[in-house]
Amino acid sequence: MEGDCLSCMKYLMFLFNFFIFLGGACLLGLGIWVIVDPTGFREIVAANPLLFTGAYIMLAMGAMLFLLGFLGCCGAIRENKCLLLFFFMFILLIFLAELSAAILAFIFRENLTREFFTKELKKHYLRNNDTDVFSSTWNSVMITFACCGVNGPEDFESVPHFPYSSLEKATPEACCQRELQSREGMFVNKEACLTGVERFQNRQGCYTVILNSFETYVYLAGALAIGVLAIELFAMIFAMCLFRGIQ
Repeated sequence: MEGDCLSCMKYLMFLFNFFIFLGGACLLGLGIWVIVDPTGFREIVAANPLLFTGAYIMLAMGAMLFLLGFLGCCGAIRENKCLLLFFFMFILLIFLAELSAAILAFIFRENLTREFFTKELKKHYLRNNDTDVFSSTWNSVMITFACCGVNGPEDFESVPHFPYSSLEKATPEACCQRELQSREGMFVNKEACLTGVERFQNRQGCYTVILNSFETYVYLAGALAIGVLAIELFAMIFAMCLFRGIQ
């Protein structure tokens, strides 16, 4: 009977570690995509220290979970006590680190609000100055997502701008509609856009556009994180039970 329980525990341990392996692979892939993505999302991450750090933490966590899931599977199948103890200690450290990251994300969530981005945009945006990382980032985001500012073109009314002609409004070129949403795309009507003709401008704010674009993925990432934490907890329990059961 004891042997059957040990065998059952071993295969359950293998199953949970296989899910940890898959979760680590997903986090690793997501972290790599955020860092190397060519559509402009990488530039948002690079411009915000919190997001930039978070992307690399996610990459590191994914790599560690990927490795530990593999080691856990090997430890369970081989019934190696040393490997199981090593697995337990490291999965505990990762579990505590992920829990700390979730708490910090909750505490600093105000840094991702509409008001925060609006304030930063009005403070640092230099319009078509592509030598400035912040401005270049925002221009790439607005072109890629066909949006304007955080809330809309009105965000730029108080932003200092280069001297245009007396007819030109505060709207930057990046808010003008293009035939193709890239820096190489031709303007639909640049002159009309800059003189304030709304039908040639992207009027929707980037905060809403990006939130709608990534809303599904945010919930999916949250559900995945909760699932990974639960699996890690059960894996630690099974690892210790298996460790104690091995003669």
